Amino acid sequence: MHTGKTIFSQVMEFLPMYEFNKCVARYRGNYRMKRFSCLDQFLCMAFAQLTYRESLRDIEACLRAISGKLYHMGIRGTISRSTIADANENRDWRIYADFAHVLINTARQLYADDDFGLELDNTVYALDATTIDLCLSLFPWARFRKNKGGIKLHTLLDLRGNIPAFLQVTPASTHEVNVLDMLIPEPGAFYIMDRGYTDFFRLYALHQARSFFIVRAKDNLQCRRIYSHPVERTTGIKYDQIIDFTGFYAHKDYPEHLRRVKYIDHSDGTVYVYLTNNMDLSALMIVELYRCRWQVELFFKWIKQHLRIKAFFGTSDNAVKTQVWIAVSVYVLIAIIKKRLSVELSLYTILQIVSVTVFEKIPILQAFSNEYYTMEMNENQSQLKLFNL
Repeated sequence: MHTGKTIFSQVMEFLPMYEFNKCVARYRGNYRMKRFSCLDQFLCMAFAQLTYRESLRDIEACLRAISGKLYHMGIRGTISRSTIADANENRDWRIYADFAHVLINTARQLYADDDFGLELDNTVYALDATTIDLCLSLFPWARFRKNKGGIKLHTLLDLRGNIPAFLQVTPASTHEVNVLDMLIPEPGAFYIMDRGYTDFFRLYALHQARSFFIVRAKDNLQCRRIYSHPVERTTGIKYDQIIDFTGFYAHKDYPEHLRRVKYIDHSDGTVYVYLTNNMDLSALMIVELYRCRWQVELFFKWIKQHLRIKAFFGTSDNAVKTQVWIAVSVYVLIAIIKKRLSVELSLYTILQIVSVTVFEKIPILQAFSNEYYTMEMNENQSQLKLFNL
């Protein structure tokens, strides 16, 4: 029975509170805090994400308007703009980063058997980064260029379920390729990257860890052909070659052979040249795998549109990272609920339903089972699979 429990409370019941408390204790988040705990902060920020609040004043006005329901929502602390602002400013953002990774591990287990469109048993990751612009006058610590500020969100997306397996927030001036130093390579997994990650020393480290990579080749690549595999040119594959580097530094950083595949997209005539250390898959499978990299671009577009990570509630580095990590936690939490309750609605639709029923006292499945909910999203390959189920 869910008598007296709001939709918001039922959503938050899926949080692993034991793990949350461990994260709080790890960084002493509640040290000398009596009136507004880390859980209160998380719930207030999660409420802002789920109901699309735009400011601290917005959060304060909405929560104070339903003050009689706060206890049943799990919020025990006093709600005020200054209290939330101080918590975002001073509570260690790593509490919420660690907790987000706990939720990510749970979600990846739930989506481990999902199909991503290709018949391949290996784990496939898409690695990319996106820049979140910040006003330089309000965020002087985030200087990116002379008149521009920002942070960069690096994401390693597991294509089975489109769950981020790795996230890192850095200054926008940090080059994407540096993130390869932070990854722990998974043997047998595929890492799909654009040409910005072409660093042969780091790619060779992936190869030595028995991981596979697919990356677009730069135009100035210096190499020689060792052997050419036969190809079916009608598929768009122009050649499938084994190569060796002739450039001094490239050969020094990657002393072994690589595979080079050239593909021409007949739809628009675009030419693609891929480099990979996998010698077994067909050339066409290499092309199809790289095409799946577009899912990470759609992931960035989706979270920027539907999560509160463009307008920030604080101006410090700690406040910005706290908001980003709680936003990621909410995204993953909804993905977990979708799988555990076997909800056949898109993630977008679930978020919209929660946003307007957050204070309703009905079973959560009843909110998602209305026969009038219809899927109006385009059923095309440009949409993330998790979002258009």
